[in-house]
Amino acid sequence: MELSKNTILITGGTSGFGFEFARRLLDKGNTVIITGRNEQKLEETKQILPGIHTIKSDVSKVDDISALFEEATKRFPELNMLINNAGEMRKIALQDEHDLYDITREIEINLMGPIRMVQEFLPHLKNQKDAAILNVTSGIALGAFPIAPIYSASKSGLRSFTQCLRVQLRSTGVKVFELIAPGSTTPLNAKFRNGAEVNTRMLVSPEKIVDEAIKGMMSNRNEIFPGSAKIMRILSRLAPKFLLSQATKTGEQAMSGK
Repeated sequence: MELSKNTILITGGTSGFGFEFARRLLDKGNTVIITGRNEQKLEETKQILPGIHTIKSDVSKVDDISALFEEATKRFPELNMLINNAGEMRKIALQDEHDLYDITREIEINLMGPIRMVQEFLPHLKNQKDAAILNVTSGIALGAFPIAPIYSASKSGLRSFTQCLRVQLRSTGVKVFELIAPGSTTPLNAKFRNGAEVNTRMLVSPEKIVDEAIKGMMSNRNEIFPGSAKIMRILSRLAPKFLLSQATKTGEQAMSGK
């Protein structure tokens, strides 16, 4: 796929992968629009990336998605690429008490958000000459991460949805990509980088991950496995119990209920 002269909408574009995608794709001569929930962070990103366009929007809210579609397609009728990047990951001990509305927050952001974004934007994308959707999942979609159970469920669900979407759109002009991201030095993972919870040597910089993603899209690789995600892919097939046991060691005490 050609990655210049496109009009690209990136959710969660003020930090992490979203920011890096925006920076790299802007440098390649694309029109780039980013969304975020925090107006101040959006303004700060505009200062760093002067050519960027911003729209305040929360992917967990249906009304925000509808309003985003109306504004984005009106201001940028040539919009032809959607990158569903916005995400949240939390440590959750399921033995503790949790508010029933809050416990599913990652499902609303990480899974329902992309599903609704695709549903809203797909008719527009199908009318474009060259169009694409990139969903950002995780190596955790290949094997559960017990300290973050809702996040694990959301990313596994998004991977399955992306595979189904690709099959259903194969007769259209809309390409469907998936970035299966390994652990990275992003704000999303910051809460897991204390003490012995995460081996920081296994973390990959967002710059390297996004570089691999862009190369993968340019060569029309439907599924992109940067860094240690390649190893997780193999282990998920050959040694799934070992993969789970290794993931279980992270935050094991926190999950014990003690």
